[in-house]
Amino acid sequence: MSQIKQISSTLKKLLRQQNITYKEIARHLSMSEANIKRIFSTHSFSLERLEEICNIINISLSDLFLIAQKQQDQLTQLTIEQEQELVSDTKLFLVAVCVRDAWPFQEIIRHYQITEFECIRLLARLDKLKMIQLLPNNEYKLLIAQDFRWIPDGPLEQYMASEVISQFMASGFNSEHSFRFYLRGTYSRSSIEIIQRKLNQLTKEAALLNQEDAKLSLDSREHIGLLVAMRPWELSRFAQLRK
Repeated sequence: MSQIKQISSTLKKLLRQQNITYKEIARHLSMSEANIKRIFSTHSFSLERLEEICNIINISLSDLFLIAQKQQDQLTQLTIEQEQELVSDTKLFLVAVCVRDAWPFQEIIRHYQITEFECIRLLARLDKLKMIQLLPNNEYKLLIAQDFRWIPDGPLEQYMASEVISQFMASGFNSEHSFRFYLRGTYSRSSIEIIQRKLNQLTKEAALLNQEDAKLSLDSREHIGLLVAMRPWELSRFAQLRK
Protein backbone atom coordinates (compact mmCIF):
# COMPACT_ATOMS: atom_id res chain seq x y z
CA MET A 1 0.00 0.00 0.00
CA SER A 2 1.35 3.47 -0.93
CA GLN A 3 2.01 5.96 1.84
CA ILE A 4 -0.81 8.31 0.83
CA LYS A 5 -3.25 5.38 0.62
CA GLN A 6 -2.13 4.24 4.08
CA ILE A 7 -2.65 7.75 5.47
CA SER A 8 -6.07 7.92 3.82
CA SER A 9 -7.02 4.50 5.24
CA THR A 10 -5.83 5.48 8.72
CA LEU A 11 -7.74 8.75 8.56
CA LYS A 12 -10.93 6.89 7.57
CA LYS A 13 -10.52 4.55 10.57
CA LEU A 14 -10.07 7.48 12.95
CA LEU A 15 -13.14 9.20 11.53
CA ARG A 16 -15.21 6.01 11.89
CA GLN A 17 -14.05 5.63 15.50
CA GLN A 18 -15.52 9.06 16.24
CA ASN A 19 -18.62 8.49 14.08
CA ILE A 20 -17.76 11.47 11.87
CA THR A 21 -19.33 11.26 8.40
CA TYR A 22 -18.31 12.80 5.08
CA LYS A 23 -21.33 15.08 5.46
CA GLU A 24 -20.01 16.43 8.75
CA ILE A 25 -16.54 16.97 7.28
CA ALA A 26 -18.09 18.84 4.34
CA ARG A 27 -20.00 21.08 6.75
CA HIS A 28 -16.85 21.85 8.76
CA LEU A 29 -14.83 22.67 5.63
CA SER A 30 -17.64 24.48 3.77
CA MET A 31 -17.42 22.01 0.90
CA SER A 32 -19.86 19.67 -0.79
CA GLU A 33 -20.15 16.08 0.41
CA ALA A 34 -19.40 14.92 -3.15
CA ASN A 35 -16.05 16.75 -3.10
CA ILE A 36 -15.11 15.18 0.23
CA LYS A 37 -15.94 11.71 -1.12
CA ARG A 38 -13.85 12.42 -4.23
CA ILE A 39 -10.85 13.51 -2.13
CA PHE A 40 -10.97 10.29 -0.10
CA SER A 41 -11.61 7.99 -3.07
CA THR A 42 -8.76 9.49 -5.14
CA HIS A 43 -6.49 10.14 -2.12
CA SER A 44 -5.97 13.67 -3.45
CA PHE A 45 -5.16 15.36 -0.14
CA SER A 46 -3.16 18.53 0.12
CA LEU A 47 -1.26 19.01 3.40
CA GLU A 48 -3.54 21.93 4.22
CA ARG A 49 -6.66 19.79 3.65
CA LEU A 50 -5.24 16.93 5.73
CA GLU A 51 -4.53 19.33 8.57
CA GLU A 52 -8.06 20.72 8.41
CA ILE A 53 -9.56 17.23 8.66
CA CYS A 54 -7.19 16.34 11.49
CA ASN A 55 -8.40 19.40 13.39
CA ILE A 56 -11.94 18.01 13.27
CA ILE A 57 -10.83 14.91 15.21
CA ASN A 58 -8.42 16.86 17.43
CA ILE A 59 -5.15 15.32 16.30
CA SER A 60 -2.07 16.84 14.68
CA LEU A 61 -0.63 15.93 11.30
CA SER A 62 2.37 14.37 13.01
CA ASP A 63 0.00 12.20 15.11
CA LEU A 64 -1.75 11.04 11.92
CA PHE A 65 1.55 10.13 10.22
CA LEU A 66 2.73 8.29 13.34
CA ILE A 67 -0.50 6.28 13.63
CA ALA A 68 -0.41 5.45 9.90
CA GLN A 69 3.16 4.21 10.18
CA LYS A 70 2.38 2.06 13.21
CA GLN A 71 -0.76 0.57 11.67
CA GLN A 72 0.75 -0.39 8.33
CA ASP A 73 0.23 -4.12 7.80
CA GLN A 74 -0.77 -4.57 11.45
CA LEU A 75 -3.37 -6.95 12.79
CA THR A 76 -6.72 -5.36 13.65
CA GLN A 77 -8.74 -8.51 14.43
CA LEU A 78 -8.17 -12.22 15.07
CA THR A 79 -10.25 -15.11 13.80
CA ILE A 80 -12.63 -17.01 16.07
CA GLU A 81 -10.11 -19.86 16.25
CA GLN A 82 -7.24 -17.53 17.15
CA GLU A 83 -9.28 -15.82 19.88
CA GLN A 84 -10.28 -19.20 21.29
CA GLU A 85 -6.63 -20.30 21.38
CA LEU A 86 -5.71 -17.18 23.35
CA VAL A 87 -8.40 -17.43 26.03
CA SER A 88 -7.99 -21.18 26.48
CA ASP A 89 -4.34 -20.84 27.58
CA THR A 90 -3.74 -18.47 30.50
CA LYS A 91 0.01 -18.22 30.00
CA LEU A 92 -0.37 -17.55 26.27
CA PHE A 93 -2.93 -14.85 27.01
CA LEU A 94 -0.64 -13.34 29.66
CA VAL A 95 2.34 -13.18 27.30
CA ALA A 96 0.10 -11.68 24.60
CA VAL A 97 -0.91 -8.92 27.03
CA CYS A 98 2.74 -8.35 27.97
CA VAL A 99 3.92 -7.99 24.38
CA ARG A 100 0.98 -5.68 23.68
CA ASP A 101 2.53 -3.43 26.35
CA ALA A 102 6.06 -3.94 24.92
CA TRP A 103 7.50 -5.93 27.83
CA PRO A 104 11.01 -7.26 27.10
CA PHE A 105 11.51 -11.03 27.21
CA GLN A 106 13.58 -10.92 30.41
CA GLU A 107 10.96 -8.83 32.23
CA ILE A 108 8.21 -11.35 31.43
CA ILE A 109 10.09 -14.29 32.95
CA ARG A 110 11.26 -12.12 35.87
CA HIS A 111 7.76 -11.03 36.87
CA TYR A 112 5.77 -14.20 36.19
CA GLN A 113 6.00 -17.94 36.80
CA ILE A 114 7.02 -18.66 33.23
CA THR A 115 10.32 -20.36 32.45
CA GLU A 116 12.65 -19.17 29.71
CA PHE A 117 11.78 -22.22 27.59
CA GLU A 118 8.03 -21.68 28.11
CA CYS A 119 8.28 -18.03 27.15
CA ILE A 120 10.17 -18.81 23.94
CA ARG A 121 7.50 -21.38 23.05
CA LEU A 122 4.68 -18.94 23.82
CA LEU A 123 6.29 -16.18 21.75
CA ALA A 124 6.59 -18.65 18.88
CA ARG A 125 2.85 -19.33 19.13
CA LEU A 126 2.13 -15.58 19.05
CA ASP A 127 4.35 -15.35 15.97
CA LYS A 128 2.26 -18.10 14.37
CA LEU A 129 -0.89 -16.14 15.26
CA LYS A 130 0.67 -13.13 13.43
CA MET A 131 0.47 -11.02 16.60
CA ILE A 132 4.25 -10.54 16.67
CA GLN A 133 7.24 -11.15 14.43
CA LEU A 134 9.77 -13.12 16.45
CA LEU A 135 13.33 -11.81 16.06
CA PRO A 136 16.76 -13.13 17.13
CA ASN A 137 17.72 -13.05 20.83
CA ASN A 138 14.07 -13.41 21.92
CA GLU A 139 13.16 -9.94 20.70
CA TYR A 140 10.01 -9.26 18.69
CA LYS A 141 8.18 -6.74 16.57
CA LEU A 142 4.58 -6.06 17.59
CA LEU A 143 2.09 -6.56 14.74
CA ILE A 144 -1.09 -5.59 16.64
CA ALA A 145 -2.67 -2.30 15.58
CA GLN A 146 -3.60 0.33 18.14
CA ASP A 147 -7.22 0.06 17.01
CA PHE A 148 -7.28 -3.73 17.56
CA ARG A 149 -10.81 -4.95 18.25
CA TRP A 150 -12.12 -8.33 19.33
CA ILE A 151 -14.92 -10.06 17.45
CA PRO A 152 -18.39 -8.99 18.68
CA ASP A 153 -19.64 -11.73 21.04
CA GLY A 154 -16.55 -13.78 20.18
CA PRO A 155 -14.33 -15.71 22.65
CA LEU A 156 -12.37 -12.63 23.73
CA GLU A 157 -15.45 -10.50 24.35
CA GLN A 158 -17.14 -13.34 26.24
CA TYR A 159 -14.00 -13.80 28.36
CA MET A 160 -13.87 -10.06 29.08
CA ALA A 161 -17.52 -10.06 30.16
CA SER A 162 -17.33 -13.15 32.37
CA GLU A 163 -13.86 -12.77 33.88
CA VAL A 164 -12.21 -9.39 33.40
CA ILE A 165 -14.98 -6.82 33.82
CA SER A 166 -16.63 -8.57 36.77
CA GLN A 167 -13.31 -8.66 38.67
CA PHE A 168 -12.48 -5.11 37.63
CA MET A 169 -15.78 -3.67 38.90
CA ALA A 170 -15.62 -5.62 42.17
CA SER A 171 -12.98 -3.20 43.49
CA GLY A 172 -13.82 -0.39 45.89
CA PHE A 173 -11.95 2.10 43.66
CA ASN A 174 -10.46 3.77 46.74
CA SER A 175 -6.75 3.40 46.03
CA GLU A 176 -4.45 5.96 44.44
CA HIS A 177 -5.02 6.47 40.69
CA SER A 178 -8.48 4.87 40.98
CA PHE A 179 -11.54 6.60 39.61
CA ARG A 180 -15.15 5.55 39.16
CA PHE A 181 -17.99 7.73 37.97
CA TYR A 182 -21.42 6.73 36.73
CA LEU A 183 -23.55 9.23 34.86
CA ARG A 184 -27.00 8.79 33.39
CA GLY A 185 -29.25 11.19 31.55
CA THR A 186 -31.79 11.61 28.78
CA TYR A 187 -29.99 12.98 25.73
CA SER A 188 -30.78 14.11 22.17
CA ARG A 189 -29.27 12.24 19.23
CA SER A 190 -26.81 15.06 18.54
CA SER A 191 -25.65 15.09 22.18
CA ILE A 192 -25.19 11.31 22.13
CA GLU A 193 -23.02 11.64 19.01
CA ILE A 194 -20.87 14.28 20.75
CA ILE A 195 -20.38 12.02 23.79
CA GLN A 196 -19.46 9.09 21.52
CA ARG A 197 -16.85 11.19 19.70
CA LYS A 198 -15.29 12.29 22.99
CA LEU A 199 -15.19 8.73 24.32
CA ASN A 200 -13.58 7.49 21.11
CA GLN A 201 -11.04 10.30 21.35
CA LEU A 202 -10.24 9.30 24.94
CA THR A 203 -9.63 5.65 24.02
CA LYS A 204 -7.42 6.72 21.08
CA GLU A 205 -5.34 9.02 23.28
CA ALA A 206 -5.02 6.32 25.97
CA ALA A 207 -3.74 3.85 23.34
CA LEU A 208 -1.19 6.38 22.07
CA LEU A 209 0.03 7.08 25.62
CA ASN A 210 0.46 3.35 26.22
CA GLN A 211 2.46 3.14 23.01
CA GLU A 212 4.70 6.07 23.99
CA ASP A 213 5.23 4.79 27.54
CA ALA A 214 6.39 1.44 26.17
CA LYS A 215 9.79 3.10 25.73
CA LEU A 216 10.10 3.50 29.53
CA SER A 217 11.34 0.89 31.98
CA LEU A 218 8.75 -1.29 33.74
CA ASP A 219 9.74 0.24 37.09
CA SER A 220 8.33 3.57 35.93
CA ARG A 221 5.05 2.10 34.65
CA GLU A 222 1.96 0.74 36.41
CA HIS A 223 -0.79 -1.71 35.39
CA ILE A 224 -3.94 0.34 34.78
CA GLY A 225 -7.39 -0.80 33.66
CA LEU A 226 -9.67 1.66 31.88
CA LEU A 227 -13.29 0.73 31.20
CA VAL A 228 -15.31 2.97 28.87
CA ALA A 229 -18.93 2.01 28.24
CA MET A 230 -22.13 3.61 27.02
CA ARG A 231 -25.44 2.15 25.83
CA PRO A 232 -29.18 2.86 25.86
CA TRP A 233 -30.16 1.64 29.31
CA GLU A 234 -32.67 2.01 32.12
CA LEU A 235 -32.53 0.39 35.55
CA SER A 236 -34.80 -2.67 35.44
CA ARG A 237 -36.79 -1.63 38.51
CA PHE A 238 -37.46 1.73 36.80
CA ALA A 239 -38.47 0.05 33.55
CA GLN A 240 -40.97 -2.12 35.42
CA LEU A 241 -42.82 1.03 36.49
CA ARG A 242 -43.33 2.31 32.96
CA LYS A 243 -46.92 2.51 31.74
